[in-house]
Amino acid sequence: MTVESLSVFPGVFDPYLSASIMGRAQAKGIFSFRAHDLRDWTHDRHRTVDDAPFGGGQGMLMKPAPIFEAVRDIASEGPRPHVVFFTPCGEPFTQRVAERLSAEERILFVCGRYEGMDERAYSLADECLSLGDYVLTGGELAALVVTDAVVRLLPGALGDEMSPVDESFSTAGLLEYAQYTRPATYEGLSVPDVLLSGDHAAVDAWRRKSAVERTARWRPDLLAAAELSDEERDLARRLMGQDARGDC
Repeated sequence: MTVESLSVFPGVFDPYLSASIMGRAQAKGIFSFRAHDLRDWTHDRHRTVDDAPFGGGQGMLMKPAPIFEAVRDIASEGPRPHVVFFTPCGEPFTQRVAERLSAEERILFVCGRYEGMDERAYSLADECLSLGDYVLTGGELAALVVTDAVVRLLPGALGDEMSPVDESFSTAGLLEYAQYTRPATYEGLSVPDVLLSGDHAAVDAWRRKSAVERTARWRPDLLAAAELSDEERDLARRLMGQDARGDC
């Protein structure tokens, strides 16, 4: 997979994407990343990418011309990229969207700044995404979040192929089960005995129940689409009727 960004701050991506899992995935050739500087498609001495909005108002808007020229030039090099813009109007980004994007050969993230972009620029997008109901200074953080979520789904990125399957928001639609490590007892709090038993079937059953319990207590909105047995759904309903919450 090839991942690219178009931004007025192209230097913010490399420190994160060259570290840890992302860095190892690049080193193994699982994905490649390239950051494009939007100012390379300006034609004035000051490399201007923004201007005042028509009709007045606060802040500055990103001009359409550099974005149109940049996206078209980038798309002309190699396979056409799947072009993603970030906007509050976009589809909420979820694990399902990450799974869908992980099948793309090439993705270009177009990152806004200032008060946003001239509305005409969005006509270039194959899709628009939103990370949530809040405002960021720019789209660079959103592009990093989506890149991380997508790349970790690529074969070989995590090393353990079952890792993305077991994680929160995976195929089952539940939060991940509670996890523990050494020591077995710390400040009077003990690891559940079943996890020390060596009985793999019992451990699997406990983890499934833990996932249902955690989802019912912390994200009950996920249960409607989750794959649950009748017994598990009854357990979830009982927990949702309780006020007390367990550990996150």
